[in-house]
Amino acid sequence: MFIRAYLRASTREQNAERAKGTLIQFAGQHGHRIAAFYVENMSGATLQRPELMRLIDDAGEGDIVLVEQIDRLARLSQHDWDMLKQKLAAKQLAIVSPELPTSWLAMERNGPSGFTESILRAVNAMMLDMLAAVARKDYEDRRRRQAEGISKARLQGRYQGRQPDLKRRQHIASLLRSGHSYSEIQDILGCSRHLIASVAREQRQSETS
Repeated sequence: MFIRAYLRASTREQNAERAKGTLIQFAGQHGHRIAAFYVENMSGATLQRPELMRLIDDAGEGDIVLVEQIDRLARLSQHDWDMLKQKLAAKQLAIVSPELPTSWLAMERNGPSGFTESILRAVNAMMLDMLAAVARKDYEDRRRRQAEGISKARLQGRYQGRQPDLKRRQHIASLLRSGHSYSEIQDILGCSRHLIASVAREQRQSETS
């Protein structure tokens, strides 16, 4: 059994590796080490996620998929959530998350067996489906509120589209000028390497113009 951690953030500006330390610590508390990390910046509302598919392809029968929260996997439509569960079930892969204690059973070497194990697995499957439904509803509600807010702002002539986080970009630029590495800036600000690279590119262009 290998533990394969899946880390996802919705946009390139977000740091998908933010929860890496938390998952390493969680696995250690249960007597395990994480064999591989799969990291991507993709919307949770789509099943078209290359790193998640690579994880499933790489996994052996009975491996564990470790996620910080169930919504890292499951902001999917019911159809796509069912498809993902089928892919996981084909290799008997178990989803484990620190937020879902019933899932920890999969990590126990000497856990319950027989009838008790069957009951716990059934409860865990029900909890996974419930959390997946909550994650999808939260995503849809947020999108609806955003659309309503944009529509109202447009009617009032106030909508200017998504604006960059100028304060954060200025902070990144300052750290770059003082000689900090990309990794150090990620640790300090919790931002993505893509955002740091974007700011660095702007600095180079400004210096040569």
